[in-house]
Amino acid sequence: MSTADDRPAAWREPLTERAQFAERPTPDGPTRYPTLTYEVTGRIARITFDRPERGNAITADTPIDLAAAVERADLDPRVHVIVVSGRGKGFCGGYDLSIFAENAEAPGDRPDTTGTVLDPVVQARNHDPDGTWDPMIDYQMMSRFNRGFASLLYANKPTVAKLHGFAIAGGTDIALYADQIICADDTRIGYPPTRVWGVPAAGMWAHRVGDQRAKRLLLTGDSITGAQAAEWGLAVEAVPADLLDERTEDLLARIAAVPINQLIMTKLALNSALLAQGVANSGMISTVFDGISRHTAEGYAFQQRAAATGFRNAVAERDGVFGDAKAR
Repeated sequence: MSTADDRPAAWREPLTERAQFAERPTPDGPTRYPTLTYEVTGRIARITFDRPERGNAITADTPIDLAAAVERADLDPRVHVIVVSGRGKGFCGGYDLSIFAENAEAPGDRPDTTGTVLDPVVQARNHDPDGTWDPMIDYQMMSRFNRGFASLLYANKPTVAKLHGFAIAGGTDIALYADQIICADDTRIGYPPTRVWGVPAAGMWAHRVGDQRAKRLLLTGDSITGAQAAEWGLAVEAVPADLLDERTEDLLARIAAVPINQLIMTKLALNSALLAQGVANSGMISTVFDGISRHTAEGYAFQQRAAATGFRNAVAERDGVFGDAKAR
């Protein structure tokens, strides 16, 4: 039996070659979930949002799919790093408002949620401006999204968000939970719903860019480019769109060259500082206020306008005064 002293760079050997994994089968292969795909190539787990026709917009399945894929990668001894990206024109355009605003009273096609706080009929009744709003029914629904997205932060292994095109509204709730963001320099990143009908439920902005810059964005609903995100420290790197794949693969390869246990220990040590800042508390408070923002007079007016004329028209009316009423 060879020993470490007669094997060059033994610390780079795959974890699967350890005695603990001897003769054990390889974990399952690529998987398609309702909102994303999952596959492992070499030491990299690749999670890709796969609703390009809807701008990879968030549905009730998204947090479940993301958390399940992250869990698979976390448990797979082949995987050193997890990357999340989006197919089509952008990373993620936020919540699918055709479901959550435009057709709030539609019963939907998810029988497993019938009669629960996720039941669209229950949520629609709780959103009736003539009724009594129960904020905790709302919170139970929204905090579930947060828990799924936060799997990127709480995963043992490092996570990278690769952004292109747009990461808007709820799309930023996902991206800002990643340990590293790399993006195309023309990516559009922001949370326009703070103008009406939303507060970033993840509560990560101040933790990522600091108090003043977070307020600059969220008090106006303005967006920044990927290049500006890198200048502000939100992204670790911003590159021309045609170089994004190459630069992302380089970053992933460098992380993947480090032993898994070293990556986990380093992430846990660094996360301890982030957690001490109160990220969990920020998420709880922000989720409560996100619910409140959708149950103000202005929030009701926006939702009713979306239901009457379509969410694209309502968004255009919301954003037109700011000069950036561009539909995703």
